[in-house]
Amino acid sequence: MEDHILEPTVSERLATWGRELDPKALPASTRATMRNILVDIVGLCVAARRTDYVAATLGAIEPGGHTIIGQGVKASAAGAALVNGTAAHGEDFDDTFEGGPVHSGVVIAPALLAAAETYRLPSDRVVLGMAAGTELLCRLALTLPKAVHKAGFHPTAVLGTFAATFGICVACDAEEEVTANALGIAGSMASGIIEYLGDGSWTKRMHPGWSAQSALRAYAMAKSGFVGPRKVFEGAHGAFRTFAPSIEAQTDELFRGLGETFVSDLITFKPYPCGTMVQPYIDCAILLRQQAAPLEGIASITCKTAEGIVHRLWEPLDLKQRPPTAYAAKFSVPFGVALGLVRAHAELGDFTDDAIADPALLDIAGKVGFEVDPANPYPKAFTGHVRVEYADGRVLEAARGHMRGGAIEPLSPEEIDAKFAANVVFGGSTEGARLLEVCNRIASMQGDYRLVAQLGSA
Repeated sequence: MEDHILEPTVSERLATWGRELDPKALPASTRATMRNILVDIVGLCVAARRTDYVAATLGAIEPGGHTIIGQGVKASAAGAALVNGTAAHGEDFDDTFEGGPVHSGVVIAPALLAAAETYRLPSDRVVLGMAAGTELLCRLALTLPKAVHKAGFHPTAVLGTFAATFGICVACDAEEEVTANALGIAGSMASGIIEYLGDGSWTKRMHPGWSAQSALRAYAMAKSGFVGPRKVFEGAHGAFRTFAPSIEAQTDELFRGLGETFVSDLITFKPYPCGTMVQPYIDCAILLRQQAAPLEGIASITCKTAEGIVHRLWEPLDLKQRPPTAYAAKFSVPFGVALGLVRAHAELGDFTDDAIADPALLDIAGKVGFEVDPANPYPKAFTGHVRVEYADGRVLEAARGHMRGGAIEPLSPEEIDAKFAANVVFGGSTEGARLLEVCNRIASMQGDYRLVAQLGSA
């Protein structure tokens, strides 16, 4: 008890900050970011609503009264969070964070929408919870740079469970003790391995939804009096050491400026439906194509890369050059480069079974290799580089020092809305204008939980 008085733990310090948050004090930039996240997530849920992996997830949940976006059916709170998170992340087209990487919206929005209906929350508390959860997720990513991936875990799944739990606690104006216990409980629910990279299987898609449903349970248990470990983050067997054993957690990054600045305002919205670090390479390849780089006579294509992404996006190289599934193609730099050079775009319709069998794409992808650049700034920035060498000695080259859609080159609100509209159409819906208005009403912090139900039909 004396230790508790003298030395607040990480979770207790976070609980104190969460209790102090006020919807009216949210910066305009943060409110705008939450609006864009909500719009992006709803559009992505509609885009994926008829996919096989969403159908499989729908078949595994229990009925209830909570909204599943774009489906016209309802489920339990946990089921709705699971389906919405899985659908939103399924095409890997959701937001990311340079400095992580983590995906915030796909965990936080499904968790908070389900919590809104469960606890009948007003929209201002929902937006506040989204902001708090998103901020914690980004700061946790900065606290453990590269190390969670290195240990074989998916940072969005592991860290997202804590972040969504915290967001729900803040939205529900939980007592500090409840929040600290909920975070402690969440530590035993956090999980998600990255073995999907080996065969293009589906488990990455479900990670955000699983984290979102776990967060609902963690809060409910803490609210009922269940006790979690005080040092769930920094303890001898806590999350920092368990999920990131290769480094000492940079807790200064977790608390630096907390309450004064929202680092989550720098979230990146993806222009392409594929792995985060693949995207700058696609931009480089498209630039070369726009400069009339010929496809004939290519001897080799070499990309400079960060060592930290090699095991996920480059190896084994022969598998990345010939992805076994359309989903695996989303995590292949060679395939992304081939799309840019051959088709000059990378859209939802480009990651298909037909595309991964396209001889033109496979021919180019088979020529793409890499060299590790020890000076690469990853994960502080996501960069791209493509050098095309021809048999006659010509060399064409393009490079990017950052990811488009992020802090340096953000997508405009108009571009985010255009992406939303395209995703809704891709999902076969004509309700884009109505759904966008509902998102705007929630984000404006007017109304309450009843708005969520209006996202159900599309």
